[in-house]
Amino acid sequence: MVHTTDGQFLLLERIGVVFWQSVTGSLRWPDETPAQAAMRELAEETGITDTTSLRDCNKTFEFSILPEYRARYAPGVETNTEYLFSLELPRVMDVTINTHEHSRYIWANADEAREKVWSWSNREAIDLIIGA
Repeated sequence: MVHTTDGQFLLLERIGVVFWQSVTGSLRWPDETPAQAAMRELAEETGITDTTSLRDCNKTFEFSILPEYRARYAPGVETNTEYLFSLELPRVMDVTINTHEHSRYIWANADEAREKVWSWSNREAIDLIIGA
């Protein structure tokens, strides 16, 4: 989750099956760590490369992979483990989205972000970050 000090959350609108989400991704190589994947996905999806304030929240979420995305995983894999990382920025900034994955982005306060995101894990992550 990318957010600002004053509680604005960066949301990305997914193309294809349209919904709003945080920066997401998968481990790309067998030896890639969740932290390395978080930094790579952050750069790929937003253009943000300064990860000095990236924080491992030591929280995971387990969920079923949507059928339309299962082809991206090994045969028979139907569940995914999501690792929560947060990146706190001092203020809202322009980002460069990956137009192969997302159509646009917005910054939203916690209440707006919670209402917009499709994923229950994104809603829970917002609550954890704001201390709700």
